[in-house]
Amino acid sequence: GILGIYGYEDISDDLVFGLTALQHRGQDSAGILTFDNNFHLRKGLGLVSSVFTQKKQLTGYCGIGQVRYATQGTIDLLNAQPFVVNYPLGLGMVHNGNVINFAEIKKLLYEEHHRLLETSNDIELILYTFASELESKNLMNLSLNDIFSSVEATQRKIKGAYSTISIIANKGFLVFNDPYGIRPLVMGQKKTSKGIVYAFASESTCLDYLEYELLQDLKPGEAIFIDKDRNVHKKICYSKGAAFCVFEYIYFAKEDSIIHNRLVATERVKMGKLLAKNIKMSGFKPDIVIDIPSSAYFFASGLAEELGISYRRGLAKNNHIGRSFISPTKKTREVMVQQKLNPIRDIIKGKKIAVVDDSIVRGITSKYIVNLLRQRGAKEIYFISASPPIKYPCVYGIDMSVKQELIARNYDLDDIADYIGADALIYQSIDDIKSLYHDLPCCYACFSGDYPIEKTKEFLGQIEQERLCSKHTNRNM
Repeated sequence: GILGIYGYEDISDDLVFGLTALQHRGQDSAGILTFDNNFHLRKGLGLVSSVFTQKKQLTGYCGIGQVRYATQGTIDLLNAQPFVVNYPLGLGMVHNGNVINFAEIKKLLYEEHHRLLETSNDIELILYTFASELESKNLMNLSLNDIFSSVEATQRKIKGAYSTISIIANKGFLVFNDPYGIRPLVMGQKKTSKGIVYAFASESTCLDYLEYELLQDLKPGEAIFIDKDRNVHKKICYSKGAAFCVFEYIYFAKEDSIIHNRLVATERVKMGKLLAKNIKMSGFKPDIVIDIPSSAYFFASGLAEELGISYRRGLAKNNHIGRSFISPTKKTREVMVQQKLNPIRDIIKGKKIAVVDDSIVRGITSKYIVNLLRQRGAKEIYFISASPPIKYPCVYGIDMSVKQELIARNYDLDDIADYIGADALIYQSIDDIKSLYHDLPCCYACFSGDYPIEKTKEFLGQIEQERLCSKHTNRNM
């Protein structure tokens, strides 16, 4: 999750508060960079509340921040964002996404620009590529065209999914995304006595908490530059179409966020209603519908409404435990699930239950929950996935990049049901999901294997190997 604010006075409190509203997007580390003619940087491992117990050094009228969820690279402090360089200009940057041609760009930066990377974080690739493009310009009289042409050159070189927010020292504030607009980024504003303050964030829920008006989503390949006089300049620098990540609607985004003019909660209710068709066709007649908290609530409520049966909260959630899916290791995920959920015995006992989850990736969580429900006396368990079977690695910023972990890739429906211990297993149809987004081109690669970015399949082996190395390192940290 990323956030940037361009204001007039100290904005450190808003940055910290705003990042807590994006904490669901990353739990590994958090960082903030502010600017007041000098850069001030603080970052650390863990949650926002533990990293920013004091903010004295974070003075500045503009700043950027990130909560990290490691999909590539290790989870150590060296890889925490933001990143900042002082040559050729003072430049700070945060990003959300994955670069897929990282080996190619790493080689290019070293051979052509003599830049040696210090970390395994993709942000270095984007930051140094952009900085190298700026380096060829007249830095004393850097023009708007210089900035946008540097963005376009960066977008043409960097293959992958990314949304970025940057501070260019004493010049202004810059955001841009990849040519397909895969990862989300929204722009907002707040009117103050000193003028308009601008903010950019991964999700609109962050803007809501900070009381900003939502203005727009970034378009594919768009760059927005706000100069030192607070003039806003926009340009589509390099667009290849659109392929927004549909998994944002299914799991990653918060239910109160609005992305591309769609409320996430409403989208999940629609998906839940579509699931009812598959339940009816199966002939199963559950007594109640329950959800796996918290992202599955709206799927479950929509399903129950469409089936005409009762929805119940059958699993109590410990709200002090984070999201298990974005935890870096298998062991950590298992422990978090054990600590997070507890079945409510009187609701479960003796019932035929439709259990709705947002997705099934590895099957670990599903197996554990089915076993818990059995222990509490469930009569029959029908496990329902609001997403289609995930069969292909995601290399665009969701931690599904190792094909050995994808249970639906390696086993058929009955085998998966046996593995997790369910009486039946029902998945959402990919055609039904696509029907909801006929007017919004989305990326469905994790379901279909159709990757929107050219040459993605050529990089898959390399990406998987890097991911496996990172997982091994993270397990031993």
